[in-house]
Amino acid sequence: MSQRDAYEVLQVHPKAHPLVIQAAFRALASLFHPDRDPSGGATRRMAELNEAYALVRTPDRREVYDRGRASQPQPSVTVTPPPGATSSAAAPRANDRLDFGRYQGWTIRDLARQDPEYLRWLSRHSSGIRYRRQIEELLRETSAPAPATSAKGKPKRR
Repeated sequence: MSQRDAYEVLQVHPKAHPLVIQAAFRALASLFHPDRDPSGGATRRMAELNEAYALVRTPDRREVYDRGRASQPQPSVTVTPPPGATSSAAAPRANDRLDFGRYQGWTIRDLARQDPEYLRWLSRHSSGIRYRRQIEELLRETSAPAPATSAKGKPKRR
């Protein structure tokens, strides 16, 4: 087995629901399957995905893997700031930083500035549950309320 964490390979949080893990595996497998991806690394990547999913696919296997994972020291992670990030006077809270996916290490506020559509998606997705309050606050700040309209799409009279 590769040295990488199975949850890292599958790009899911370690406490993710089993259906989220299964969906992540299927989505990644459809991207990296050698029949669809002709690059040389596709076979290696697919084997890594298969090994990682085999470790956490069932509740029993996942429990065994999690116990072994908890007994090992976790490697330190270097957080790379998003492009264009500047140091601000108010330091972000620890729970404002994403710890998964393509924006790992970014703050919710940086993500709102860079990719608001992803932030909207994250507010609806199970992996964004921990950040939902901050996301909703930022989305309220950035969007003005739409005027009330009637069923025909015309502004309502008051």
